[in-house]
Amino acid sequence: MASGYSRHSSSGAAPRLSAKLDRQNSGANATPKASGKSRIPASPSGGGFRRSSSGPLTAQPRPSHDAGVPGRVRVAVRLRPRNSEELVADADFGDCVELQPEVKRLKLRKNNWELETYEFDEVLTEFASQKRVYEVVAKPVVESVLEGYNGTVMAYGQTGTGKTFTLGRLGEEDTAARGIMVRAMEDILSDVSLDTDTVSVSYLQLYMETIQDLLDPPNDNIAIVEDPRSGDVSLPGATLVEIRDQKSFVDLLRVGEAHRFAANTKLNTESSRSHAILMVHVRRAVKGRNDMDMNYHGENGHHTSSLSLRPPIVRKSKLVVVDLAGSERIDKSGSEGHTLEEAKSINLSLSALGKCINALAENSSHVPVRDSKLTRLLKDSFGGTARTSLVVTIGPSPRHRGETSSTIMFGQRAMKVENMVRLKEEFDYKSLCRRLDIELDKLIAENERQRKYFDDEVERLRVEAQKRISEAERSYKNALENEKMKYQQDYMESIKKLEEKWTANQQSIEKTRAEQDVRTASTSDELMEVRDELENEKVLRKSSQDEVTELKNQVQHWKKLEAAGNGEIVKLRKLLDTEESQKQKLEEEISILKSQLLQISIEADETRRSLDRGTSGKIFPSMDSLMSQANRNSQIRDQSNNSNNSNNNGTKPPIAKLFEQVGLQKILSLLESEDADVRVHAVKVVANLAAEEANQEKIVEAGGLTSLLNLLTSSEDETIRRVAAGAIANLAMNETNQEMIMGQGGVSLLSMTASDAEDPQTLRMVAGAIANLCGNDKLQARLRNEGGIKALLGMVKCGHPDVLAQVARGIANFAKCESRAATQGSKMGKSLLIEDDALPWIVKNANNEAAPIRRHIELALCHLAQHEVNAKDIINEGALWELVRISRDCSREDIRMLAYRTLTSSPTLQSEMRRLRIEC
Repeated sequence: MASGYSRHSSSGAAPRLSAKLDRQNSGANATPKASGKSRIPASPSGGGFRRSSSGPLTAQPRPSHDAGVPGRVRVAVRLRPRNSEELVADADFGDCVELQPEVKRLKLRKNNWELETYEFDEVLTEFASQKRVYEVVAKPVVESVLEGYNGTVMAYGQTGTGKTFTLGRLGEEDTAARGIMVRAMEDILSDVSLDTDTVSVSYLQLYMETIQDLLDPPNDNIAIVEDPRSGDVSLPGATLVEIRDQKSFVDLLRVGEAHRFAANTKLNTESSRSHAILMVHVRRAVKGRNDMDMNYHGENGHHTSSLSLRPPIVRKSKLVVVDLAGSERIDKSGSEGHTLEEAKSINLSLSALGKCINALAENSSHVPVRDSKLTRLLKDSFGGTARTSLVVTIGPSPRHRGETSSTIMFGQRAMKVENMVRLKEEFDYKSLCRRLDIELDKLIAENERQRKYFDDEVERLRVEAQKRISEAERSYKNALENEKMKYQQDYMESIKKLEEKWTANQQSIEKTRAEQDVRTASTSDELMEVRDELENEKVLRKSSQDEVTELKNQVQHWKKLEAAGNGEIVKLRKLLDTEESQKQKLEEEISILKSQLLQISIEADETRRSLDRGTSGKIFPSMDSLMSQANRNSQIRDQSNNSNNSNNNGTKPPIAKLFEQVGLQKILSLLESEDADVRVHAVKVVANLAAEEANQEKIVEAGGLTSLLNLLTSSEDETIRRVAAGAIANLAMNETNQEMIMGQGGVSLLSMTASDAEDPQTLRMVAGAIANLCGNDKLQARLRNEGGIKALLGMVKCGHPDVLAQVARGIANFAKCESRAATQGSKMGKSLLIEDDALPWIVKNANNEAAPIRRHIELALCHLAQHEVNAKDIINEGALWELVRISRDCSREDIRMLAYRTLTSSPTLQSEMRRLRIEC
């Protein structure tokens, strides 16, 4: 925009806004309160930190161009119905909340005899329709956006309580299930005129404190730009797409949802791991404002144009729809690894948002909006100039009463925040510029016509002058030709006379030359012979000099090589002596470590037998002596640390003491011992250390992973291979270790171990290691090429439930990674699981009696069916019937809904179901 001038109100805009605010804030029921605890003073504007008026908003004087209209943040609460898991687990307990929608109240059950009462702007029960939610929460905000005001609609709540369902549901299967995003765009497109107005959309996600473009995934680090004058926040690096119809908008939402991060947790199988932000920019022209004209007249009086001096006025507004990621407790969601880091980032950003709302609600002089990118993006929504509507989602389960109470209190504090809603109008200098350009083009065309007339006149005069010049040139040329012919005749006569004289002189010269050639012929032959002999002598002399120089260089080279060889021999002798002394020391230390490990193993076996007999007392009697011996050795090395070692003696586990006193490198060296018992005890120690995440990096850096992989091939002891496979499975929990295992041929070694093993526990360890590798998106093709899938399917012959559970988990992880890659467009073609003949086994065990096996198999089958390329194989193997059964009878609601969405979204499966007359 060429100008930064903006208008915040227009004729009739402020009364309409005031009337609308009266309709939204009418009645005392809009004031929140808690029985007996916290009570918010009632005010017509809804409370907040700007309490400058006490009467109704319509009674206020009309605001100036720079002033705003007060508007409190409106908060609605929505209750999610119980899911299948809660129906079973909480069957003997009542809901933790009680809704009274007719009086807009909510009661939170503190215990069996005490309730806490809260009031909200709207209370929506579990039976409230999507249309009802949109009309009471978002439609007033959308109407304000269409009138030129900024608006924000946001959902907040615990994970799995229906935030994404409320805001982002596309409603492709059921139009009644459309969310706020789809319905808001329908109202906007129906109200604007696409001839004069524009609607553009940006779709972003805030993931791990980085702003990423969901419409352009490579654009994954968008900067926030803040206007130093107005303080407005913008994202100039985000993709901005102009919307012309509802279908293109739904397609954009579908593309954005495919790129959004999600994970499977205990609370939600499709838990959002990022905050989704939809920005809808509306630009509308205000007609009837141009009243000044100016006229342009050509000099000849034939051209007249009229042009308005006043630029047209446009209203620019923005609707922000924010789908916050759900808050979660780690002990309940079961997040670990990278999912745990995502949960930490989500909770930190939500905590920063809560601090800002607390500061605004308490009229604090400092609001920490810069603590998080989320609070910077929502700066205008809370305490700014936008009309904001918040819907908090809660669940009925009494197990999550703490999270429900926290969500309710967040909504209560948000109701205290008051914004100053402002109308944003600007002069459209671009439109004025376009009109001036059109007028300029007309003037240029007129100028070109006049110039063409002038050029034609000049050309006529030039042609006349050219004719006169041509006539003068012809007369001059004729005279010149006549004079030239005269002089040429005289010249030719002079030439003939000179040629005759030159011929006579030439004949006399030829006679003289013939006589001289006869005399010099004999002399030239002798001179040529002398020259040839001299050249031969020069060549021979040069070749002899080159040979002498080359021989000298070779002699000097051999002398240098002899001196360098003598020096290397002396160095190698010194290194050999040093290595010999170190070897003797290492052999002595290895013998000591062997005796210590054997003693620990014997005592561990005695302890296990004593525990089995129920005896009590000291568990590791000789371990204390070993530790005291280690302390005595360290005391000899360093007398200053003796007191610390004696004080800390007995406080750490024996394995940790051995790790500190002996050293990891020495323990790993015992894995190559010739004594089988020593190797058994050493690999057990390494496996115990690998069970702790803090030790895994040290083990890998010291070469422990390579030693464990070597034991799978070099050892024939079943115990060693089982414990080594378990240690590798622990190391495979880390993504970096997974790539190292693949790089060292770990999958091939694990497959060979599985083919040779008969012990179910060994097979369980191997299957667990491969299952962990199956969860890495980057290793899919290599894992399959090295026989990982074949190895998993080969282990099902064992029939042991624990082995089958690990196999099912690995297949589920592999199928989920394939489904994610296919959705993002990086995976084409049929599933690798189907190509390796895993589908028959999946179908056979889809209804297994063991719940862990059945749950993983059902998830794998749903993920396979999501890719349309696999649909024909699904039908041919009879998996369609299992998908139908899962969508109807599965005990877990998330898996049941996933199967239902898969069946309804696949054209091939729908066609087969119609042919078989199956209803989903």
